[in-house]
Amino acid sequence: MKRLTRYQAWLVLLASMGISIGSINHDKAAAARTQARMHDGEKKDIETATASSKQLLTQTITTAESALQEGIQLITQGNVEAAIAAFTEATNLDPTLAPAHYNLGLALRQNEQVQAAATSFWQATQADPTFALAYANLGAALLDGNNLDQAAGYLNRAAQLDPELGIAHYNLGLLHRRRGNQTLAFEAFKQAIVFSPSAPEPHFHIGLIYQEQNQDIPARGAFQNALSIQSQYPEARYKLGITLVRLGELDAAVSEFEQAFTQAPEFAHAYYAQGLALADLTRYSEAKTQLRTAINLYIAQGNAEWANIAQRQIAYIESL
Repeated sequence: MKRLTRYQAWLVLLASMGISIGSINHDKAAAARTQARMHDGEKKDIETATASSKQLLTQTITTAESALQEGIQLITQGNVEAAIAAFTEATNLDPTLAPAHYNLGLALRQNEQVQAAATSFWQATQADPTFALAYANLGAALLDGNNLDQAAGYLNRAAQLDPELGIAHYNLGLLHRRRGNQTLAFEAFKQAIVFSPSAPEPHFHIGLIYQEQNQDIPARGAFQNALSIQSQYPEARYKLGITLVRLGELDAAVSEFEQAFTQAPEFAHAYYAQGLALADLTRYSEAKTQLRTAINLYIAQGNAEWANIAQRQIAYIESL
């Protein structure tokens, strides 16, 4: 059976990997702005309330705030389901509490309830029409659901409200890539880097654009930038490994692939890619071992096509 050429194998491998990175979490400064906005709104409501309703309003908001803070604590402890219940309680107690809707949206999205998350983000924008982060995350949730036109509207609104909001520019970059406009995507990711310098994802996606344009040296730099910010980033390790293979740096590529599947043990493509790189280094026994590992993972993941491709690579090695 004829083996794919190295170039063909890598080309197929590249085409198979549609890495999707979620939105960047908001930073502490943004959270502080949210809290400040919330308290300003409460003060205005209390000042305009009648004497008889003032006490009830204060009690309701205090209780809603307590539920909100409880939800935040539960999220930090990793208890997403309980956090969702707490945030839901906060929104029931005070439907005008925008941060409660917003944090409920974040928790729901973390729990892969995309449609419900979008609804919560939308409710946050209704409670506070100037809440740029809510618009940005609403756009991101709609992008997850492949609703590109609506996503574009909300993401652009977020960028208008806060031109320095990195998450808005980042998700606009994802939107432009989905639409096939790499030039606009590149510029959006550059803006995201300026306004969210601690986020690795924009660097990663710039690396993908360079890689797709066969600009391997700047691609390598972009992936390395992402990894300098977040070393535990298996997709970036994997893509850097592919770029290093294309640059002829096979030993370095083998190391990157190993780090990728060490960080993500079920990352079948990383084992497969390392197997090919080891074969090019004539380390055939090691190559077959990694390819067999990839085959087992592909089968477990229901990916028969890639299991067959990896098996063909082993058959070729054994024929040498």
